[in-house]
Amino acid sequence: MHLTLRQLTLFEAVARHLSFTRAAEELHLSQPAVSMQVRQLEDAAGLPLFEKLGKRIYLTEAGREMYEYCRRIGEELRDLDEVMAALKGVRRGHLRLSVATTANSFATRILGAFSQRYPESSYTLDVTNRKTLLDQLANNDTDIVIMGKPPEGLELEVQAFMENPLVVIAPPDHPMTLRRGPIPLDEIQSETFVVRERESGTRIAMERFFHERGMQLRTGIETTSNSAIKSAVEAGLGLGIVSIHTLELELKAGALKVLDVEGFPILRHWHVVHRQGRRLPPIAQAFLDYLNSEEARPLLQVPAAA
Repeated sequence: MHLTLRQLTLFEAVARHLSFTRAAEELHLSQPAVSMQVRQLEDAAGLPLFEKLGKRIYLTEAGREMYEYCRRIGEELRDLDEVMAALKGVRRGHLRLSVATTANSFATRILGAFSQRYPESSYTLDVTNRKTLLDQLANNDTDIVIMGKPPEGLELEVQAFMENPLVVIAPPDHPMTLRRGPIPLDEIQSETFVVRERESGTRIAMERFFHERGMQLRTGIETTSNSAIKSAVEAGLGLGIVSIHTLELELKAGALKVLDVEGFPILRHWHVVHRQGRRLPPIAQAFLDYLNSEEARPLLQVPAAA
């Protein structure tokens, strides 16, 4: 079977997007050029790699096998590039960093400060939900993940590097913002809460906290983003429980208030995670070292409002 690296690269993009159009846009090529290369790859393989049902395309069994090999080949080529750069003594490379949506506010600051150390390096920052982070770890699709609760069942290297307090928020005109001293838990049990989706690390921690105390919250709106929770709380649609790290702008503007609730904040940690046994690119190892450095310490402080 005679294959070219160009054909494999184009096929991987089409298989990842399940779209010739999106693959062509990503690679800055015309759609006919991508389609032609994929057809040539199918001819070389002697099997169809895609099938069309309605207006959508899907991978055939042969296509799924080809895709897995393409992913591994791409990973090996990236590793080779990083190793060659390290052997030359050049501290550069490409870091693929994936972070939970809740971590976006501080992760961008950390990455910005780190990138000033290595201006010749390039970076991919994927801000996404917990389910996608777990898929990326399982498929080895990223170098490093910043997340709350690490998953079980995967062989991972895990390091807690930063506190992540969860706090109760309310609109500034809510009666509870005027209370002095801790608000009893049974009082907020009667309130309606705006919450994250069930797979979210924040939702899991919140439900565990109340379950351990024999309590259950009334949930109104369920959403997949912290920004939607903050907007809904600000609009008076309920209380919310979010990471203190997501509230910097709202607290400064007076758009939201942190309530002093009994037992809060829920103390959690942010973790930096990668696959166990994997040879990290030098730039990824440099990022891990940076998180443990004195230079990074001011960036890892918990906001005073917690």
